[in-house]
Amino acid sequence: MTETWIVGINPVEGALANDPERIRELLVEQNSKNARLNEIIAVARKRGIQVRTMGKEQLEKTSGESRHQGVVARYETPPMLGENDLEGLIEAAGHDALVLVLDGVTDPHNLGACLRSAAAAKVTAVVVPKDRAVGLTPTVRRASAGGADLVPMVAVTNLARALRTLKDAGVWITGLDGETEKTIYQVDFKGPVALVLGSEGDGMRRLTVDTCDFVAKIPMPGRMESLNVSVATGIVLFEVLRQRGVK
Repeated sequence: MTETWIVGINPVEGALANDPERIRELLVEQNSKNARLNEIIAVARKRGIQVRTMGKEQLEKTSGESRHQGVVARYETPPMLGENDLEGLIEAAGHDALVLVLDGVTDPHNLGACLRSAAAAKVTAVVVPKDRAVGLTPTVRRASAGGADLVPMVAVTNLARALRTLKDAGVWITGLDGETEKTIYQVDFKGPVALVLGSEGDGMRRLTVDTCDFVAKIPMPGRMESLNVSVATGIVLFEVLRQRGVK
């Protein structure tokens, strides 16, 4: 059993709402004036979760986190999904399957923001490589504002093989790359699709690009060459929803 700390008001609220059975205890800052903490305590006690109060410095020392906002939760980490789980997730989603593939995102704030957008867009799964990428850390959870608890995250050892698994399941794959003529507005996203975005610095790896069915760019008429990966993720995810007529 692997445990981690979920840190901060929004991430703890998200875990209490979406995955309370994995919270082993709640640690709350003593004599805090934040009314939201009282609400969190009430919800935790209602769900039978042990609540302990302690001083601010002791809370920081126990959790190892300084930006705790007065609350941390000791959380049993669920087993990470793997490549073998992809087919079942795609089958359950059917025609509306929407997969986000992140090829080597290493910044935890970027991954958290991507998960937040993925949760808002009701993404079927987020696929990441096991190596050379950030995992589901407390910082990622905090940055996701609860999104980490709402979207299945699949870690794979071989990303190109995972993309071929998606293709075999009837999913069309579009990679984002600024060095191409086709734009995301010229790609048909109305069927089962996967969107692939590369790392913050280098973009998609060549083997990943070669495995995609289409490569497209976000048009930028301004004087910037690229966008932050989490911003690009939000733009393309909601272009998919726009094309699908989601209201």
